[in-house]
Amino acid sequence: MNIAILTAAGSGTRMHQEIPKQFINVNDKPIIVYTLEAFQKHPEIDEILVVCKDGWDQILKSYARQFNISKLKYVVPGGKNGQDSIRNGLFELRKHHTGSEDLVLVHDGNRSLVSQEIISDCIIKTKEYGSGIAAIPTTEAILETQDQETSNIIHSRENLKRTQTPHGFYLKELCEMHEEALKKGITNSVASCTLAIELGKKVHFSLGSEKNLKITTIDDLDIFKALLTVDRSEWLK
Repeated sequence: MNIAILTAAGSGTRMHQEIPKQFINVNDKPIIVYTLEAFQKHPEIDEILVVCKDGWDQILKSYARQFNISKLKYVVPGGKNGQDSIRNGLFELRKHHTGSEDLVLVHDGNRSLVSQEIISDCIIKTKEYGSGIAAIPTTEAILETQDQETSNIIHSRENLKRTQTPHGFYLKELCEMHEEALKKGITNSVASCTLAIELGKKVHFSLGSEKNLKITTIDDLDIFKALLTVDRSEWLK
C-alpha cells in the first residue's frame, strides 16, 4: 500500500497572515486542498494522512468532504516541530499497517503543485532503492555566510541538490529511524531525508521540478497563483 503523509501543522509565521498558510484560499480553494487533490488523483496512492494544526482538524475534514477527498483516512495532531509531526503521522499509520511493503510519501501540505510524474517517480525510486527524495539541480551561486551580511566562502553547485518533497520510504523503516533518532537525542531534524543522513543512511533522489514550490511567503503565493493559470507553449520541447 502507498500512503501519503501531508504535513499541515505549521503556523505560517513567515506569511504574516491571521490563518495558517495551508488554509489560505486561492480561487475559492484552500492551499491544502490543492495538495490533497494531487494525491487523490494519483492511481497508485491508496490512502492519505494529514498531520494537522491543532484546532483545524474539523475544518480540514469539512474541506475533504466538500472537495471529495475520499482517500483521506487519518487526521492526527502536529507536534512541536516537523520531526515530531511526521513521527505522529508515522506512528498512527503503524497501528493500521504492518506490511513490509507499505510505502509512505511524506509531503509538505503547502507544496501544492506536485505533479503526477513526481509522485510516480518517488514511488518507483522508493521501491527500487528504499528511498526517493524529490530534488532538483542547484543553478544559483552558493555562498556561505557567518553573519548573514557578508561571505568569503564558495560552495560548488555541481555537487549540490535542492531537495523538495515528497520523501518516499518504507513505512516500517522510517518508523524505525524515528525510534532510533529518539534514542540518540536527534529531535529537530528538518526533513525525513536529513534525518536519514544524520543516522548514517544514504538516500536516493527522485524527480523534482521548479514548479513544485513550497508556499511559505507572499511572493511564493503570487508565484503559485500565476502558475495555476499558465499553460506551456506547444512549440516548447
